[in-house]
Amino acid sequence: MAADPAPVLLRGIDRAAFAVAFVARLRRAGLNAGITETDDLVRAFEVSPPTSRDTLYWTARVALVRRQADLTVFDRVFAAVFDDAAPLPLTRSSGPAPRRDEGVNVTVPAGGDEVVAGGGLPWATLPPPIAADDTLDDSGLRVPELRPSALAALADHPFEDLDAHQTEALADALRAALTRWPQRRTRRHAPDPSGRRVALRPTIARARRTGWEAVSVVRERPLRRPRRVVLLCDVSESMRAQATAYLHLMRAFTLVADAEVFAFATGLTRLTSALRHTSAHEAIEQASLAVTDRFTGTRIARNITALLDSHHGNTLRGGIVLLASDGWDSDPPDRMAAAMARLRRRAYRILWLNPRAGAPGFAPRVGGMAAALPFCDHLLPAATFADLASAATHLQSLSAHRR
Repeated sequence: MAADPAPVLLRGIDRAAFAVAFVARLRRAGLNAGITETDDLVRAFEVSPPTSRDTLYWTARVALVRRQADLTVFDRVFAAVFDDAAPLPLTRSSGPAPRRDEGVNVTVPAGGDEVVAGGGLPWATLPPPIAADDTLDDSGLRVPELRPSALAALADHPFEDLDAHQTEALADALRAALTRWPQRRTRRHAPDPSGRRVALRPTIARARRTGWEAVSVVRERPLRRPRRVVLLCDVSESMRAQATAYLHLMRAFTLVADAEVFAFATGLTRLTSALRHTSAHEAIEQASLAVTDRFTGTRIARNITALLDSHHGNTLRGGIVLLASDGWDSDPPDRMAAAMARLRRRAYRILWLNPRAGAPGFAPRVGGMAAALPFCDHLLPAATFADLASAATHLQSLSAHRR
């Protein structure tokens, strides 16, 4: 004679209605669960009907909990629903439920009353992100990473008020914000049904099949390519507070697009290969070691002329030049004007980032800055990471037509 099937928990209860009611209570308690999680719980009940309170707990937890921060809310609501209720018709005897906050790994029995070593489903929660501290309150989750609101608040702080960790976090957020890039129209074309130009060769090739009658016309459009960007960063003594943050900005452009990066003080140093390192700390460290004249004098006009005369000068042709400096220059203003005039004829756009441009009452009265300003398309402030993000957004929104 066939054995009686094992009794199932919640027999005779509409499991879909139970799942909807349970999720609604979790949502009122603050757990972020929606229609997708509710559907996952109903399907889990269909695949594996709960046979005990523990199996019900883990089925609901796997289906509904997506974040470690929601475990406290889930445990509290689950206890409120089932602790004060009448005893459930469990299929097998079960001892007191273990505390789920004692360890990191909890083992669910595979079957029977005893827990077999190494058996069952290992449920591993994430370990605490930092070492335990007795002075901290255990009721909250200790997360060392900065939240978006904290990053937004730090973005308005001057560079000299930020430590290395905060600077790297803001630099990562700045790199993540670089989603679009200025493009240029090339001389090549690609087939496109919405194109305005008729592709003669493909059209004639198709006409050979229809008695040389152009029954179907192939159209094409011009291809667009990312525009080259060249960045020049001033690392002289007057830019000591901004140099590290500007190098992080240059690294973001190097990783996102095919940008060329140069640092200058009294001489010119190419940093493109150094800033392409996957680690931000290593990239800035290698870039700092590569610049031998860091925190010395400033020769802006001489370095711009040296770049134009070098074999890298062709990268400026049709590209966007981003020059980050306060404008203090040891070269005479007429030499700055001559260098900027050459750069203006070769580059597509010139953007100048000045850390003092956002100060109230700022006026470009310094000789070098006053001589270079007529050849710049835009003068942008760059005293905080919020200013750098605005400059990056402005760079991404450059139109294809020159103003």
